[in-house]
Parts: sequence; structure tokens; C-alpha cells
Amino acid sequence: MKIKDILEALDNLAPSSYQESYDNAGLITGDSSLDCTGIICTLDATEAVILEAKQKGCNLVVAHHPIIFSGLKKITGKNYVERTVIAAIKNDIAIYAIHTNLDNLLTGVNGKIADKLQLSDRKVLLHKQNNLMKLIVFVPVEDAEKVREAIFIAGGGNIGKYSECSFNTKGKSTFTPGEGTNPHTGEVGKREETNEEKIEIIFPAYLQEKLITAMTEAHPYEEVAYDLIALNNYFQEVGSGLIGELPEKMNVEAFLQLVKKQFGLHVIKYTPLIKKEVKKVALCGGSGSFLIRSALSAGADIYITADVKYHEFFDAESRLIIADIGHWESEQFTVELLHDFLRIKFTTFAVLKSEIMTNPVSYFL
Repeated sequence: MKIKDILEALDNLAPSSYQESYDNAGLITGDSSLDCTGIICTLDATEAVILEAKQKGCNLVVAHHPIIFSGLKKITGKNYVERTVIAAIKNDIAIYAIHTNLDNLLTGVNGKIADKLQLSDRKVLLHKQNNLMKLIVFVPVEDAEKVREAIFIAGGGNIGKYSECSFNTKGKSTFTPGEGTNPHTGEVGKREETNEEKIEIIFPAYLQEKLITAMTEAHPYEEVAYDLIALNNYFQEVGSGLIGELPEKMNVEAFLQLVKKQFGLHVIKYTPLIKKEVKKVALCGGSGSFLIRSALSAGADIYITADVKYHEFFDAESRLIIADIGHWESEQFTVELLHDFLRIKFTTFAVLKSEIMTNPVSYFL
């Protein structure tokens, strides 16, 4: 198995187009054409994790956080980023980051947190825009099912939990084949009228090339008439944060004890407990203060996130409880998510969880 095969599977899980503009997800170091000898899954690709991968015979590190966010002008080993990159290159170890693209997936980082809290009726808190397109294609009636099926197989027609969604209308088309053409029906220089079906299908924008290829290969015409339309509709499963509901209302202090237990926390920073019970829970792994107003608008009783600054706690407006549980603490189960996904997908080599504690924050109790 080549490293590039693993990277392709990861990109199918969380397409790179879902990452935020400031992010640097993807292959950061290494040669993707090499055979994969093993994978280490980690939250942070530190120098210690690279040396762990070397010791365990793994040449691919899959990390949540990119080790490089901005360009490196020099690589002399003067800081932990440069030392990590040097160690990876010296030992032929590839580093792949799957960051905000995994954050922005309903079943990704936040979905894993929601699993730990047994939340149901999950929805994205703030949808990411410009991720949906519509394909409209005109096909002879007798070939419509073949073309439609090819588009479905390529990933088109999924809306929420529904698949193979399309809208189809029949009508008449006209065309005149020009010199040098090889028309499927009709004669060169003579206007042809034929019965066609218009197929309309919504699809994630990142699948455009794959869908068009599948559609044109299945289509009988040498010149295919089709339209591509960018949509402003929200993609239900893509965006920042998550909101869901507990199985039943819980006393707020009992709920905080549950969070503390499930996440192995020493401490939780929180705003005044203005509600005696909680039912609707919003959350965002990592730095999520930018979603406080979205949590308010969604009617959440409590918002669980990390890296909330002093003045941002005031944004709760005495209508919401904000609970800051720590950055590493909120995202720690991402390693489990990646490990389980890769272990199921690839069974011919080791997929391991890093044993290195990469959390740079400690608490003096």
C-alpha cells in the first residue's frame, strides 16, 4: 500500500476543500509514492512523535494539527517546528495534517465529542458556504437511467441522509450536426429533433471533476449539453461546531461532572450557572469562541469549547453557560477517530495511536 492510497482515503473522509483559508491541512513532508510501513495517529506532530514513529517502524504520521501553518524561510532547528521537520525528512517520515477539514465535518472532531456525551439530533452550528453545486444534463430518454446511475455512483444526489436524489423532466431538443461531427442520431447538416430527459442533481463542489468525468463517459453524445450552477444552499453536514440534545434533561452540575469524567479533566472554566438543568448542548473542539453567538442563536443551554478569552465570557449575555475545557482536552478523541477509521480501511500494516502526551498545558492543583 502506497502512502498516497492512505492520503486519498483521508481526503475522501474529510475533503481538503472543507478546510478554512488560514489552514495548512494535507501532506506537509514526505514522498507519497513510497510504500507505507505503518501509521501513527496523533493530535500534534512533534519531534518526539516523529522519533516514536521511527522506533515503531512507521513512515506516516497522521496529525490533527499541521506542524507548519505559515512558510518557513530557514530550517536550522532553532525551534520545535523546524526540529520536527528536520527529523521527519531525515527519517523519510511523511506528515499529513487533517485539521479544519475534519473539524468542519458533522461526523468529524465534534461528532466524536458528541458521541462521548451521547448527544442526539445533531446539527451543524454554523454552516460553511459555497460547498454545493447543481448539475443539469440533457440526455436521450433511453440513456437517461445509465447516465443518472453513473452520477449517483460518483457521489451525486446525496441530500442529508437521503441518497440518489434527482429531478427529471422530459422534453424535445433540437440540434444540427456540423461538418466533421459523428452524431449519435441524425445526419450532418440536417436539423434533428429528439426526445430528451433533463436530469438535475445536487452534489458537493469538491466532486465536480469526478462527476463530470463519470457523466460524460456514460453519455452517448460526443458533445454533451450540461450546466453547472454554484448554490448558496447549506450543506447540512459541513460547517463549524455542533448542537445536539442529551437523552434527557440533566442537572447542570451533574452534567459538568459528566463532562469532567468523560474528558479526564482537572478543571473546567465556566460562566455563572444561570440554568439549573441542561438539555440542548452546543460544542466545538479547539478554539471555538467565534461560535458563542451561534450557540446563543441556536438556543443552546450550554456551550462546550476551549481557548475562550476573558472578555469573550461576557458574550454569554446571561443566557448561556460557556464551559471552557481546554484545547487538547476537547480534541483528544480525534486520535481515536482517525485510528479507528484507518484501522478499518487498511488491515495490512500497523495503525497505532501515539503514546506521546503532546499537551503543552499542565495544571498546578
